[in-house]
Amino acid sequence: MNTHPEVMLDLGGPISRAMSDAKLDRYVAAFNRHGFCRWAVESRGGEFLGYAGVMPSDENHPLGPHFEIGWRLVRNAWGRGYATEAAAAALDDAFKRVGLSEVVSYTAPDNLRSQAVMDRLHLQRDPSRDFSANYEGVGIWHGLVWVGRPA
Repeated sequence: MNTHPEVMLDLGGPISRAMSDAKLDRYVAAFNRHGFCRWAVESRGGEFLGYAGVMPSDENHPLGPHFEIGWRLVRNAWGRGYATEAAAAALDDAFKRVGLSEVVSYTAPDNLRSQAVMDRLHLQRDPSRDFSANYEGVGIWHGLVWVGRPA
């Protein structure tokens, strides 16, 4: 998934196995510390489709401390509702079990697929929080921000 050019287009292109493994290590550490993280998404038959879930922000993030809902799916799983279904379950868990009062999501201006998922999740666009960040291997990245709160 992390080596597919189209899947990784928004994030500077494919990443190495070591970088992918480091992401998984961060997810495990977040789960051990907070009791939640990104979850693996699988088909009913057990095929790996990607991930979705809530993660704490990096301490140096331009938005400051926050919790972010995100997802990434293998290319052949796009357009089937998996991201929306998995992210909705993660939001429900974050608000009901974990007790978070706010979760943010962000994506690049040209990532219309993720923006559509954010709309289906009933996240609210918050242009006042849009940001730019310089990410290693990506360069300057512009993030548009959406916010979710418990119903």
